[in-house]
Amino acid sequence: MTVKSTKPVVSIMGPTASGKTGLALALADVVPCEIISVDSALIYRGMDIGTAKPTCDELAAVPHWLIDIRDPAESYSVAEFRQDVLQCIEEIHSRNKLPVLAGGTMMYFNALIKGISPLPKSDEVIRAHINREAALSGWQALHEELERVDPVSAGRIHPNDPQRLTRALEVYRATGRTLTSWQAEKGEPCPYDITQFAVAPADRAVLHERIALRFDTMLEAGFIEEVKALYARGDLHEDLPAVRSVGYRQAWQYLAGEIDYAEMRERGIIATRQLAKRQLTWLRGWPSLHWLDTFDNNNLAKILSKLTL
Repeated sequence: MTVKSTKPVVSIMGPTASGKTGLALALADVVPCEIISVDSALIYRGMDIGTAKPTCDELAAVPHWLIDIRDPAESYSVAEFRQDVLQCIEEIHSRNKLPVLAGGTMMYFNALIKGISPLPKSDEVIRAHINREAALSGWQALHEELERVDPVSAGRIHPNDPQRLTRALEVYRATGRTLTSWQAEKGEPCPYDITQFAVAPADRAVLHERIALRFDTMLEAGFIEEVKALYARGDLHEDLPAVRSVGYRQAWQYLAGEIDYAEMRERGIIATRQLAKRQLTWLRGWPSLHWLDTFDNNNLAKILSKLTL
């Protein structure tokens, strides 16, 4: 049984463009904090504009962790995130500071708080064989195989998501057990009682406006040039998690000549809004959550009132 630590930890969740980073930085102005990023795109180096990565000044003002820790060609698993974030929390506590988890990758938050199933390690031989099959028969055929052996996972995994599809088939072929059955086994819960907040505008239409404005601001700041530098490397492709990030996938398609600029912008904004919708769906079912309105001037006071420092 996990013994919970009494040392404080705060999380600030929310959909994209809701003001999470600003609120975390405001908290750091009044309480000695260090910020741990909970964002699956901020981990990548060279992906700054399209991820709304904190500025150099913001990074210098407050220590940030789990930012720029991977090259876009590399993968980063949920298990690696959980291990890294628990280590960060322990180290921040050793410096007598408050760990503040800020981000919108709900899968990461879920793994941290609820624990993750003890899945088997990756088998490169099996993965290579699956990739060869995909090259010959296509991912749709492999998705149909997954539907036969693990319909629950097949229902959650899109045929155009080769990374998750490969993992589900790999687990089944390596162990004879479905990914669904492995995931049913509970992992080790979080050893910290995290005071959890979610921030979002009360009006969904306002969030949509903020998303469109932010995407246009990114374009004006040189987002296409940023993606062009990644595209020119030659070792990156559209199936990588980094390139599949919201906005980057659409810019990649534009640079490949598959869509024009106007369609790239429209698709990028729509994809970001869809991401925000998924994030809000997660959060509505989240237990022990304190909701904050993006435009409430008393958010900082509300956070402080819930903390025992």
